[in-house]
Amino acid sequence: MQQFQLEPLFHIIGIGQASGLIYKNNSLYIISDNGSRLLEFDIENQTQSNTFLFENAVSVNIPKKEKADFESIANHGDDFYVFGSGSTANRNIMVHYNSKTKATKTVDTTALYSKMQYLSAIDALNFNIEGAIFTGEIWYIFQRGNGLGGKNGIFTIHGKSFEDTEITYHDYVLPNIKGCPYGFTDAVLVENQLYFLAAAEDSKSIYDDGDVLGCIVGSINITTQLIEFTLPISDKRKFEGITLYKKSENQIEFLLCEDDDSDILESDIFKLTLNTK
Repeated sequence: MQQFQLEPLFHIIGIGQASGLIYKNNSLYIISDNGSRLLEFDIENQTQSNTFLFENAVSVNIPKKEKADFESIANHGDDFYVFGSGSTANRNIMVHYNSKTKATKTVDTTALYSKMQYLSAIDALNFNIEGAIFTGEIWYIFQRGNGLGGKNGIFTIHGKSFEDTEITYHDYVLPNIKGCPYGFTDAVLVENQLYFLAAAEDSKSIYDDGDVLGCIVGSINITTQLIEFTLPISDKRKFEGITLYKKSENQIEFLLCEDDDSDILESDIFKLTLNTK
């Protein structure tokens, strides 16, 4: 079995229910699924700043029926892309933020999500986007199969714009624990590998949370589209964000964020180390 180490690294006050993160230029950019801001945590100076993703967006712990449910964040260059999960009509949204100009732009993803649902044969009640990667030319969008349909998969979208693009979809069968399947919660691209997180909850709903049964990490080869390994890393934590931290010849280090489904505005960031040889 592949060897790993999991340890807490940072404790950040001011954001809870962390659902995605990006490590860039010695800073962490963190989103929350019940918030409307992007938090930047400067690791060296241990300081933080906030960018609100909507005008007049000052709320934290937004009620479940009203939140955009930001579950995914992607980055390329100075651009950050924050996606709503699509699990309800008001969650069909993407916000584009440029860290250089500080400008934000809101994009309605209703048409895109409808096309993705049609292509994958996943109905609206089971559609749940929880991971996004952008290479500058290709998007990899991860569907979490935690609904009754239980379909985990990856949408591959070619082109920066979402209009008139080529979309393909690939189903994945993940392990289960106590009869409950794992579902994708985030991913990051490292060379030709999609390293992913998946969590298992005792719930058949994409809307309602359940007891956490475990979390795994794994990788998919983007050339073969095959899962190369899966590895349990926790039996009680629901990790929902992964980003590359450091890479050497023998090890790869990731930073993970946890969504504990609590209204407490605090988040623990963990370091996951995998031995690659």
